[in-house]
Amino acid sequence: MGINRVINTLREKLKSRSGFVRSVGVLIGGTAFAQALTILALPLITRLYSPTDFSMLAVYASILGIVSVSACLRLEIAIPMPERDEDAANLLVLSLFSCTVIAGTTALAVWLYSIEIVELLRQPYLKSYLWMLPLGIWFTSAYSAMQFWSTRKKKFGIIARTRMGQAVGGIGTQIGLGWASSAPFGLLLGHTVASGAGLFGLAQNAWKDNRAALQSISWTGMRTVLGKYQQYPKFSTLESLSNSAGIQLPIIIIAAVAIGQEAGYLMLATRVMAAPMGLIGGAVSQVYLSKAPEEMRAGRLANFTMQIICGLVKTGVGPLLFAGILAPTVFPLLFGEKWQRAGELVAWMTPWFIMQFLASPVSMSLHVTGNQRTAFLLQFLGLLLRVGAVMGAYYITRTKVAEAYSISGFVFYGIYFYVVLSLSAIKIPDLWKALSRSYLPILFWLTSAIVTTFIIDKIFY
Repeated sequence: MGINRVINTLREKLKSRSGFVRSVGVLIGGTAFAQALTILALPLITRLYSPTDFSMLAVYASILGIVSVSACLRLEIAIPMPERDEDAANLLVLSLFSCTVIAGTTALAVWLYSIEIVELLRQPYLKSYLWMLPLGIWFTSAYSAMQFWSTRKKKFGIIARTRMGQAVGGIGTQIGLGWASSAPFGLLLGHTVASGAGLFGLAQNAWKDNRAALQSISWTGMRTVLGKYQQYPKFSTLESLSNSAGIQLPIIIIAAVAIGQEAGYLMLATRVMAAPMGLIGGAVSQVYLSKAPEEMRAGRLANFTMQIICGLVKTGVGPLLFAGILAPTVFPLLFGEKWQRAGELVAWMTPWFIMQFLASPVSMSLHVTGNQRTAFLLQFLGLLLRVGAVMGAYYITRTKVAEAYSISGFVFYGIYFYVVLSLSAIKIPDLWKALSRSYLPILFWLTSAIVTTFIIDKIFY
């Protein structure tokens, strides 16, 4: 009996692990297609649009990111949490209602105060495109809500297909309108299309497969779940707003005060570095959230989180280092000589992106363990740290504002990662021991980057 019990336990563990790996693989497949298409299209897009156009996109995308991330009052991230589908369905409707109200309020503000908005941003040419903001906010936040419903139902294949559709739609719009000399309109519209494409496909699938749960929505049910998950609007909304503002507000400030098109260079640098991060980190984050509540109820959250971190180190840190070392040499060749500065910024941002890559996928452990207040305080600290670094650099030397922004991002995510480890009950020595096998892959990527840089210098420069 004892042997049979051991065999059954091992079998269940292998089954659970294989299911997780399959889920990650499906999402990575869809995300890989989207990211590969994005990277392949960038050399053409950077020749159709100027750094000034990218600076306008940076401001537009930053405003969109700040508002849309909290438009659902963060009720969308609670959708995978309830045991009953009926409760999750009520959370979904509350999320969609909230983002509709926020998008409508934004439309009213744009209609009444468009002149004041562009004067505040010091971006007069943006006035003609502010009408896209309400649409972008609604599409982005509504898609997020439907994606979390699909995550709850483990519909990772459908999510992967929508990500591929987003890439095709967004890039196709940018290239087509760029070719027609509709700059920067094509760049901004393509970003909006990429944010919400696939929304209606997710909604149609949810209605088809979960009609009974969605038909159970009621005012009483919505009031009940709103009371039960009230910590999300109270703390997680401010947390996500602080997080997004901490990342995006400095870009808006840089666009307004920095010399040249620094915001445009930052936009390209971020887009390139987001590719490997989005390929693995985004997929792992989705699947982590789908399994973390179950692991916590079983008392296995610490081990589960540590396994995820080890996997991220093995698969992602090396490629990020490779890209960071190679970027200053490769960017002028790939994107044109005018984008040399973007490659230099990638090198500065690499330590920040490594820490973000490790911390972000497992940051949902703070919500799973009920530490929403701590998460908010961390993000508020990040907002103060990054905005303070940018403003401090502006008053000291305007030529190093972007570098100060990069360093502040690394410091913030280092703090965030440490807090996640502490609240997940992960001991640093245990994690260090688990990571002992990860050094060889990282060393391989570092050596490859140095050798590749040397070869490219000899051939092209």
